[in-house]
Amino acid sequence: MNEFLLLFRRDYQTSDVQPTPEQLQEHIKHWQKWYGELASKEVLAKPVQRLDLKGQLLSATGKAAEGPYVKDAESIGGYLIIKADTYQDAVKIAQDCPIFELGGNVEVRQGN
Repeated sequence: MNEFLLLFRRDYQTSDVQPTPEQLQEHIKHWQKWYGELASKEVLAKPVQRLDLKGQLLSATGKAAEGPYVKDAESIGGYLIIKADTYQDAVKIAQDCPIFELGGNVEVRQGN
């Protein structure tokens, strides 16, 4: 088994694409269900990792700048480390991720 990073990104900044509080509560239930399914299949290599939306970025000069850091309004909201045999298997796992419901995306990377 190999370990893969699933990195979750979506637009957390643009107000007109944010879910209502009710939609967000329903969306969180989908995440919980998905995490539960992954845990039952024993593909989670590490516990679920949530990130704050702020962050800090260090430059080569050593100066820290406040986040969030976005590209085209997308920022990182969290990540998982999963176990899978191949990239294709990891991508298949990622395809069921609830982030897609809110227009987000998942980056899949294999660990060494």
